Amino acid sequence: MIRFISFTSGSCGNCSLLLRVPDNPLALPYGILIDAGMSLRRLRRELDALGLGTDCLRGVLVTHDHLDHIRHLGSLCKRLSLPVFTTPVLQDALLHHSFTADYLGPCRHDLAADCWNEVAEGFEVQYFVVPHDATQTVGYAIRAEGHRFVLMTDLGHVTPEAMAFAKAADTVVVESNFDVDMLLGGDYPHELKMRICQGYGHLSNDACAEAIRTFWHPSLKNLFLCHLSGNNNTPQRAYDNAAETLRGMGVDPADVHLRVLPRGISTPLLTL
Repeated sequence: MIRFISFTSGSCGNCSLLLRVPDNPLALPYGILIDAGMSLRRLRRELDALGLGTDCLRGVLVTHDHLDHIRHLGSLCKRLSLPVFTTPVLQDALLHHSFTADYLGPCRHDLAADCWNEVAEGFEVQYFVVPHDATQTVGYAIRAEGHRFVLMTDLGHVTPEAMAFAKAADTVVVESNFDVDMLLGGDYPHELKMRICQGYGHLSNDACAEAIRTFWHPSLKNLFLCHLSGNNNTPQRAYDNAAETLRGMGVDPADVHLRVLPRGISTPLLTL
């Protein structure tokens, strides 16, 4: 069984866990983190609430080097010696980042491009590059127990490669960062508004809807909306926009398990 929990999602921090629960009741669950934007103290508390400890963690995948995704990566390396999996380009950037430079070295594990990489027993990962304005930003496709999971956050704009992975997935986690009217009518400086919405920042609700129309397929079981802005979006707006998109294709949102991942708080532990 594969389960998923988002601990936090958004500019306040990003961290989630993909967990494998073996059929053997004597075998302990284990899994991999995606990003490290949450403190180790809170991570311990969240895992304890699930009846788990940090010994269940087999590594962390890093999507890019913005602080809301790596703020606590150094602590995971220093305190837990967790393997860090990402691209060589990002690994080199993290070796020179003030939050990770002192601790990453022994934990570095480079992912090979254009192939599946085994990062833990039963977990295979392939990355794809997306056009966000970090040193490099990647999405991840993950295979585990026959399930295909895709996470793509901080997208900038959608790419054919990202859509191809999503079209083959059972679960897709996709950014729905901002409502266009809220952003353009809000208090952000003009330069920041343009940085967000001009193709290398974040994905709007409308762009997310267009992506859903592109990658939706009848075998999609779970659709989770991530990285919502706290100032330029609301969970209801993001949900309603995606739900209307699905209904427009003749799909009941309940049949796809459409869910918004909240900012700063955890979801339940979800069975995929």
